Amino acid sequence: MAGHIQDRWFKTATGPGGKSVKVKTDRHGTGLRYRARYVGPDGTEKSKSFRDKELRLAKQWLVQIEADMSRGQYVDPRTARTTFRQYAERWVNTHTGEINSREAAERRLRLHAYPHIGSRPLGSFKPEHIRTWIADLETTVPAESHRRIIVGTVSAALSAAVDDGLLSKNPCRARTVQLPKPGKPRVVPWTAAQVFGVRAALPRRYQAAVDVGAGCGLRQGEIFGLAVEELDYEGGWLTVGHQLKRIRGKYVFALPKGGKVRDVPLPKAVAAALGGHSKEFEPIDVTLPWRTPNGPLVTKRLIFSGPEGNHVRVSNFNDHHWKPSLAAAGIIPARQPGTRYASAPEHGMHALRHFYASVLLDAGENIRALSQYLGHADPGFTLRTYTHLMPSSEGRTRNAVDSLYVVSAPTPARSVAA
Repeated sequence: MAGHIQDRWFKTATGPGGKSVKVKTDRHGTGLRYRARYVGPDGTEKSKSFRDKELRLAKQWLVQIEADMSRGQYVDPRTARTTFRQYAERWVNTHTGEINSREAAERRLRLHAYPHIGSRPLGSFKPEHIRTWIADLETTVPAESHRRIIVGTVSAALSAAVDDGLLSKNPCRARTVQLPKPGKPRVVPWTAAQVFGVRAALPRRYQAAVDVGAGCGLRQGEIFGLAVEELDYEGGWLTVGHQLKRIRGKYVFALPKGGKVRDVPLPKAVAAALGGHSKEFEPIDVTLPWRTPNGPLVTKRLIFSGPEGNHVRVSNFNDHHWKPSLAAAGIIPARQPGTRYASAPEHGMHALRHFYASVLLDAGENIRALSQYLGHADPGFTLRTYTHLMPSSEGRTRNAVDSLYVVSAPTPARSVAA
């Protein structure tokens, strides 16, 4: 057994004849009787006190400490008293990757985790606490896919706490904890009539943005961040080298999602639309910070601009131009007087990327090329998202088998008279 146990109520003294005897201490009968002590991996002494008649528990605790040390699962009790919020705030601040990812993680934790489990010490977490919290989330976060993202963020923070030695294991990964399901609906791409209906309903200065989204598969931030120098009209290529992003209410230029710069084929029809747009609405120089609101200033000559002569303000565009166009095209209901347009997340500008993917797959383009053009990190993600749009896969299967049977089936035997 690691360490030893001190009995604070008795001490050893030398009795008559030089024999050792136990005598009561000044603390006899008051306070916690037993103190279990051991030396931790860092060389410092640790201890925990137990009440009278809990000697067996004190011994079990020391045995457990020894077992944890031998398995490499030891957690310093003092660090285990760190609350989830204290640790998670440090974790978010040191989180690598895009600043928008850190902002989103901080917001999810602040709104949905800290009020429920923020004050709980890391060392006290059990799967039941996670199960209770996930059940509570159902009342405040209706969308199961959103709940899954929130739980994933908490799980990532707890996994980091395990790696840092503040927690022995992640309670989110217990077998009894059922994570919210992804609940991702199947992509239903727009028809060409819907795409061109929305395009026609937009103000002229934004119509070519639909061509870039539906004809090249760019994201909204990539469309409104598109610069003159990224267009190769002669070679027929468009380089997606950066995007326009909003961080804490301020706009910046940044690398595309995932930091992936990519080249996309520039169809002649899209090139013609952009050429006509640039003649009617001359590109403008826009200077913004790079990557973060405090980043170095960079200047891009943007294809698309707002009527005030600056970059497009995405929130204004979505509310005052995009949604009215959706309503005009019959994709969402018309707005009632005194109300806002209905929420339609599946009909944001991302719908143009889905249309682009459906067009390429219908034309026989392979998944790897489509994944590259869309800027996905993993072709498997592209396949999982769009596999149901691959042209006539069931029909090809039926025709292939039917053709085999037509060629190989024997001629029916003629009936023989008895």
